[in-house]
Amino acid sequence: MSETSVENAVSLQAFQDGMSRLGAAVNIIISDGPHGQLGFTATAVCSISDEPPSLLVCMNKRSQQNTPLKANGVFCVNTLSSRHQELCGLFSGVGKLEMKHRFRQAQWSTMVTGAPVLEDAAVSFDCKIVEALEINTHSILIGEVLGIKSDDEVRSLIYLNRTYHEVGSPPFYPENSRAWL
Repeated sequence: MSETSVENAVSLQAFQDGMSRLGAAVNIIISDGPHGQLGFTATAVCSISDEPPSLLVCMNKRSQQNTPLKANGVFCVNTLSSRHQELCGLFSGVGKLEMKHRFRQAQWSTMVTGAPVLEDAAVSFDCKIVEALEINTHSILIGEVLGIKSDDEVRSLIYLNRTYHEVGSPPFYPENSRAWL
């Protein structure tokens, strides 16, 4: 077996192709505060701990929203339902709408931090930033979850193989069967 340096072992294309096969929930990360109201689409979101409840969000350091979001010190992770595919596109930059126009496309409220909460999101996590790490091309924002709001109907939007999919359709239980939860 030949020795290969770790940094050259995987090409950028191979990594991107591999990651495209890792299905992930689609979220709109929203912040508001002294540095403005902003939002972006992200799949790089995951839980860290349940005591205290915390999660992380990854954001490209080159994004114009990176510095203002960190300065605001709060964000809300709004996990999207399948009905939000168009909204997802707007917050990822499709159509290049100004930020204020993107927000006009949905209904918003607030919880604890003042960060906008998408009214009909599958679930929303209202967070304050407790740490920001700079790793390679991205900032990893660690948020303590201060509030949660969830929708009764869950038909989540995931991104897999470079396209969107709906998951969570209501299960079908044949008559006289028992739903095991």
